[in-house]
Amino acid sequence: MTTKFGKVGVLYGGVSSERPVSIQSGQGVYEALLSKGVDAHLFDLGERSIAELAAEQFDRVFIALHGRFGEDGCVQGVLEWLGVPYTGPGVMASAIAMDKIMTKRILLSQGVPTPKYAVAHTEADLYAAAEQLGLPMIVKPPHEGSTLGLKKVKQNSEITEAFQLSSTYESELLAEQCIIGRELTIPVLGKGADAHALPIIEIIAPEGNYDFNNKYISNDTRYECPAQLSPELTQQIQDYCVKAYNAIGCEGWARIDVMLDEQNRPWILEINTSPGMTSHSLVPMSAKSIGINYAELCVLLLGQASTKVLRK
Repeated sequence: MTTKFGKVGVLYGGVSSERPVSIQSGQGVYEALLSKGVDAHLFDLGERSIAELAAEQFDRVFIALHGRFGEDGCVQGVLEWLGVPYTGPGVMASAIAMDKIMTKRILLSQGVPTPKYAVAHTEADLYAAAEQLGLPMIVKPPHEGSTLGLKKVKQNSEITEAFQLSSTYESELLAEQCIIGRELTIPVLGKGADAHALPIIEIIAPEGNYDFNNKYISNDTRYECPAQLSPELTQQIQDYCVKAYNAIGCEGWARIDVMLDEQNRPWILEINTSPGMTSHSLVPMSAKSIGINYAELCVLLLGQASTKVLRK
């Protein structure tokens, strides 16, 4: 009975650099919930205020925001204050996952494999990182998603370009060892001991370049779901993903990006706590492979909406 959800807000749009993707995600979720009889309402936090959000008196919300102020714990904190149940992880997990440097520190402390990294504030720091990590290396702003500001540096002559590109987004940059191999992504649903991984997707992008265009615009990227991996390797990767998910305190859902190197060793890259729900998005693809269609997935996630702070 979807009527039990009451008045549902679909938060989308927002003010981050990922606004265009969020608009697509939100529209898709909104239409899916309507098709299931949910009393859903779109709410664009890029055009409307927090005061208006409070005035709507939603019974629960589906967060379809991506990037800053939507996926980083900010709106989650507002919803906690308002006492409105919401989809996905809480304030702390959202904030940690949004910071790729902090995520790496936690993963390493928990024995989860993640590529070596260095933090850079200047172009000189990037040259030092190249010496430390070797080339190729990845340079990216640690609080952005959708590969925005990301540059693969293959030779020293590209460092200046990488610094200029990434530093347009923020002043502290993440330089990361570039893992050569297969690109995978794995959705995880649930909470704590009940957290479980969905089937693994392999992403096969043109020339191995899974950039913004190949994610959201082009139809040239191929996907294999489930990925062609041995049962043992599949289980190992899924186990690492669940461990990473629980290490930062996720609940509800998330999507974890992984590289599988040429020796079949998995490396966790990042955790997305408000994954895309566009026509090109990967969590719906993985769910579909086990018989859960897009609309059913939206209802499932909405059903797990909660506040994370207990009130007296």
